[in-house]
Amino acid sequence: MLKKFQPFNLKDLNWKTVFLILFVVALIIRFPFFFRDYVDRDESTFIIMGQSWANGFLPYTQLWDLKPPVTFLFFAIIIKIFGKSFIAIRFFGSLLVALTSLFTYGIASKISSKKIGFWVALFCVFFQSLFGSLQGVMSEHICTFFFVAGLFILFLKDDTKWYFTTGLLFGLSVMTKLNMVYPVLSLGIYFLWEGYCKKQLGSTLKNLVFMGIGFVFTIALTAFPYYLQGDIQIWWESIFEAPLAYSDGKFHSPLSAMPFILVSVGFFYFSYKKKLLNFKSKPIQMLLLCIAGVFLSFSQAGKVNGHYLIQLYPFILIPIGIAISKLPELSKKYRPIVVILLLLIPMESYLEYANIISNKVEKGTFFNGEGLAVPQYILENHLETKNIFFTEYHIGYWVLGISPPTKAATHPSNITREELFPYMRNPRKTGLEELKYIMEVIKPKTLVARKGKEIFDKKLLNYNAYIDGYLEENYTLVATVDRGLIYQRLD
Repeated sequence: MLKKFQPFNLKDLNWKTVFLILFVVALIIRFPFFFRDYVDRDESTFIIMGQSWANGFLPYTQLWDLKPPVTFLFFAIIIKIFGKSFIAIRFFGSLLVALTSLFTYGIASKISSKKIGFWVALFCVFFQSLFGSLQGVMSEHICTFFFVAGLFILFLKDDTKWYFTTGLLFGLSVMTKLNMVYPVLSLGIYFLWEGYCKKQLGSTLKNLVFMGIGFVFTIALTAFPYYLQGDIQIWWESIFEAPLAYSDGKFHSPLSAMPFILVSVGFFYFSYKKKLLNFKSKPIQMLLLCIAGVFLSFSQAGKVNGHYLIQLYPFILIPIGIAISKLPELSKKYRPIVVILLLLIPMESYLEYANIISNKVEKGTFFNGEGLAVPQYILENHLETKNIFFTEYHIGYWVLGISPPTKAATHPSNITREELFPYMRNPRKTGLEELKYIMEVIKPKTLVARKGKEIFDKKLLNYNAYIDGYLEENYTLVATVDRGLIYQRLD
């Protein structure tokens, strides 16, 4: 199918040309989202945490979120250099997507051909940028970039010093999102087994030791600022202990990853029966182990959000591309349909282009979303800006240049994750106690919620009953800005 469908000679492509094509495609797809207030609530939290670090506060000290520090460092560096710029953040997110796809191209080209590598890389851009909340900059974008870069080195080089470099990159990946330790360990075990079978255990151990040194060195670097500050314990608790507590949360189930696992197993079984993939190939085995490691991490976490799959796409798209290339050629009469489907893939981007144009016509600005419109209303109407509680659109803290009322409120949903309170050193013991502290002690003058949506997860009946009753008794709705509800305290 991929043999005939090529608009130019893909065999003659060089690295610079491939990168340019991928980067331009990523920009075209993601550009309209440069003007969106936020794409995912997690991205808002990363930006707020990055701003706190840019202001001189290490992660987990002033504010708190359940991610390793390299995630926040990415945002902190951009904010420190470019200031409060959604465009800068989304631009570098597009660059990450293009670079990840470029390394995917390199791996696929080495296993198969430049032609297959190009199409795999192109679809890697699509799958990292579309279908859900992937147009922002997620921790998965960052960790996957580091991991795929390290994996590319393993495919290209077989030298001890390059194993050290791979270890550095794998360490950065894990210090961006901790679950990437599973594919790292999977590859380590694979190399040990290969060395044993080939009677090359000595040289294999040497390479793995250098990889391990690079890996540990990266982790130690993230701990060093906390050591200098005399609080290494908060680094350890926040990065390593808190995720274990979170994975045992009340709404998590290891079975949530099962549909994705079954579909993938079905594909690989079909490929095996039809001999579409060479499962004795070392590169294919390495990719399979990366896929297995990511799936294992999903099962351990007990949940699979759409953006989690970013960690999977580069590894699984390569064998899919190779398998499709070995299927019978597509009939000429169906090729126009393929072209139309390719043009329809970025439908979310087309709709967002229309959205920013209509927003420009109606409101005079390309920037859109309640995360920007609500703070603008608050400023224009001289409402309280120092004592605000955003239960939704919490990117507003960043826009207004203020901090959340408590550490637990950095991400609004963290208020209900009381299993994490000991690691964020929260003096309150329960989520409801935290919520009451915010509402009855801090007493925010302004509260922002979302129209047509419960403030907390609909399963949390006691939280919603409390805050709904408290709002009715102590607050009045002063404005509705699009879907944003702005309440003012009565007293």
